[in-house]
Amino acid sequence: MPPHRAGGAAGGGDTSAFFAATLVLWAVSVGFEIGVRGRRELAPVAAGFAFFQAANAAVRGSVSRDPLFVNTAVSLLHSSLTSVSVIFVLVNQWRNKGLENMFEHEELFGGSWIGAYSALCFSCGYFAYDQLDMLRYRLYNGWIPGILMHHLILLICFTLALYRNVTINYLILSLVCELHSIFLHVRKVRRMVGFRDFDRTMVKLEWLLNWTTFVTARVICHILITYKLVADAHKFGKGIELPLALLGMAGMNLLNIFLGLDLLKAFTRERNQQSHQD
Repeated sequence: MPPHRAGGAAGGGDTSAFFAATLVLWAVSVGFEIGVRGRRELAPVAAGFAFFQAANAAVRGSVSRDPLFVNTAVSLLHSSLTSVSVIFVLVNQWRNKGLENMFEHEELFGGSWIGAYSALCFSCGYFAYDQLDMLRYRLYNGWIPGILMHHLILLICFTLALYRNVTINYLILSLVCELHSIFLHVRKVRRMVGFRDFDRTMVKLEWLLNWTTFVTARVICHILITYKLVADAHKFGKGIELPLALLGMAGMNLLNIFLGLDLLKAFTRERNQQSHQD
């Protein structure tokens, strides 16, 4: 996920009202599916929301009450847990069925690897929690905040996929980017606690891992998913799955460009600051 930005802009009241309303509608929809329609397999969505809300309270009560620090720390927890979950799902599937069968259209579109559905549910719960936390503490910028739009799009795509039980494995592959998010959040926490010495070996290693995972786990992974969607477009039916998937990946690839530019600016700024100090 992209790094969060703090501070609501003018006109944020209307913005927050819109995103709050969509979040309420999402919660009502999920609650209806679980409580009324008996979709117990969706329970990890609620569990994910509750878990990260509890983590927020724990960090706030024991480490810091700064909303941005708390939010970033919980985001780091989510990225770490999701990365472990996704790696487990992929390795387990690879060991059981082999690489040659993992990326067939039928497997990616209609299948659900062991643990994939629950992992996607849990992550969906996180994005709902994070949306609420950012709205509550105004941890966003702009009249149409990119981070809130990002979360709204993910909630729509993830939830529809979970309801229809399709493209689950595609979405699990898209979450490989959380490997990179780990280092985005590590960098942010590092700077918030005052550790900014660019010449330190650990900071250089962090930047190396940041750039490496940005290129591999985010840029290349999302390009490959987009390519697979386009190549297999004729295998999709006439439903909304393909247009929604292509739209979502187009948005993710666009966000990756902006994120890469932001990373380059941050890297240059940190290096220049260190040069001036020396």
